[in-house]
Amino acid sequence: MAGRIEDYALIGDMQTAALVCRDGTVDWLCLPRFDSHAIFAGLLGTEEHGFWRLGPAHASDAEPPTAARRTYRGDSLVLESEWDTPRGTVRVTDFMPPRDGAPQLIRIVEGVSGRVPMRSELRMRFSYGRVVPWVHKHEGRTVAVAGPDSVWFDTEAETYGEALTTYADFTVAPGDRIAFTISWEPSHKEPPALPEPEQSLTATEDFWRDWVEHCTYHGPYREAVVRSLITLKALTYAPTGGIVAAPTTSLPEEIGGVRNWDYRYTWLRDAAITLSSLLRTGYREEARAWREWLLRAVAGDPENLQIMYGIAGERELGEAELDWLPGYENSTPVRVGNGAAHQLQLDVYGEVTEALHLAHMTGLARNDYASVLQLKLIRYLEDHWNEPDEGIWEVRGPRRHFVHSKVMAWVAVDRTIKLIESGDADGPLDHWKQLRDDIHRDVCEKGYDKERNTFTQSYGSRELDASLLLIPQMGFLPPDDKRVIGTIEAIQRELSTSDGFILRYPTDGDDEGVDGLPGDEGAFLACSFWMADDLAMIGRVDEARKLFEKLLSLRNDLGLLAEEWDPRLKRQVGNFPQAFSHVPLIDTALRLTASGAYGG
Repeated sequence: MAGRIEDYALIGDMQTAALVCRDGTVDWLCLPRFDSHAIFAGLLGTEEHGFWRLGPAHASDAEPPTAARRTYRGDSLVLESEWDTPRGTVRVTDFMPPRDGAPQLIRIVEGVSGRVPMRSELRMRFSYGRVVPWVHKHEGRTVAVAGPDSVWFDTEAETYGEALTTYADFTVAPGDRIAFTISWEPSHKEPPALPEPEQSLTATEDFWRDWVEHCTYHGPYREAVVRSLITLKALTYAPTGGIVAAPTTSLPEEIGGVRNWDYRYTWLRDAAITLSSLLRTGYREEARAWREWLLRAVAGDPENLQIMYGIAGERELGEAELDWLPGYENSTPVRVGNGAAHQLQLDVYGEVTEALHLAHMTGLARNDYASVLQLKLIRYLEDHWNEPDEGIWEVRGPRRHFVHSKVMAWVAVDRTIKLIESGDADGPLDHWKQLRDDIHRDVCEKGYDKERNTFTQSYGSRELDASLLLIPQMGFLPPDDKRVIGTIEAIQRELSTSDGFILRYPTDGDDEGVDGLPGDEGAFLACSFWMADDLAMIGRVDEARKLFEKLLSLRNDLGLLAEEWDPRLKRQVGNFPQAFSHVPLIDTALRLTASGAYGG
């Protein structure tokens, strides 16, 4: 069985990523890209679906021992795990060097004290665990081949095959260092170059240290902010600038439930807010790369803007179910692809425009086509803002007039007006000011419940929605407006869990709710950060700080967050690590630091 979601560490090379459990098992790795087929899919199945365990030897009928300590080496994505055994202490260093050639996962075993018997178990299963590759020797190297893929396994340790698994049994003493590397290469090409693990380790550490030095945030939550920034950088596909929402698919929002989605794509919304956080902490190059990715993805067809694309800008993300995988803790179905790609989500226009506006305001070099794109998006919104849509949460039920979607349409128009007023674009300024006023009036008349003094999820509904917390953050209304305060307090009353975290919206258990799905879900971490932001904005800064620090305590020991928190099981749920959780962590830290609302 796979570990708990929070038991995993992330390593990656900004083109793909692996998850490493506390017991030294790599249970998830897609090669060569985030969205490629997994060669280790044990996370969503069993050991028969692929894994690589490296740690102290143990009896075959015993559970693998878990590391006594693990940490990232400084401000990097280099993972160190240490085991204390009756025979001594051993350290394993796991990392993926920023790619210069074949993608590699390198694991270096180091003896710390005593003499520790170790074992490497490598079971490669291609196509998400369905295909057993042909494993053989080639000029002294071990290679696994199936169809278009080959994975090369290099180590100085002696290896042997048994039960379709490659093993290495060895012992380490103080000062011993033994490296293991897997490298991917298309099967029709020449073998990849022999790895150089020690040089790659130095280069990887240097890369992350140099990158973190550009961070402009030096407040009291720096450790949490920097770890979140590193995580966001790791989720960026370096060749194109696209940013994945998470490196995993089908980790459930409810253990045993059906809310299992593939997040290995670039949501415009997630990427736009990620870009905003990177810009506010000094990372302009990532912002420039994402803007170029956006322009390529949308090129020539802005009227048919999708809510998400592939990491290179692909449009077709057809959804399928992998019925041979039993799912994480029997949460089925396991899905690849995402059928929400062609939904209408009007809020995306606002998020994209807000990101382009922030890039412009922070001095990113002007791109004329970005301004042209922004104007084209507004012309589309002008004709469609008053239509129902699927909204920010990608409901699979009927379309509705979601209030958040209308607010973000207002944001898109407002930021475009500001662009024109700055002299960097031309457009019908008076006409669009009238449009901005029309949208604002429509929301305040149809999306506001006067009796309860709160905005609602959609026009004519009584349900609440945590996305309403973004109303003051987007400048739609000032924080001291009684309707804003009433909405914040209503969400606290009606969408808070017993431990004070925030649900996205009400769900109806076994019955289908507004999202068209049965079952429930955990508290949505982004929404809980939004609540902390809003509390700070309305002057309840002590309450905001306490909620923020309570949210920080939900991170795993390495500072990572999934999408949601299950208040009943007291554990993380959803895809992991999740950009949409780490971005608002950064934003809230910046807001609290600016307000001085922190202790010590």
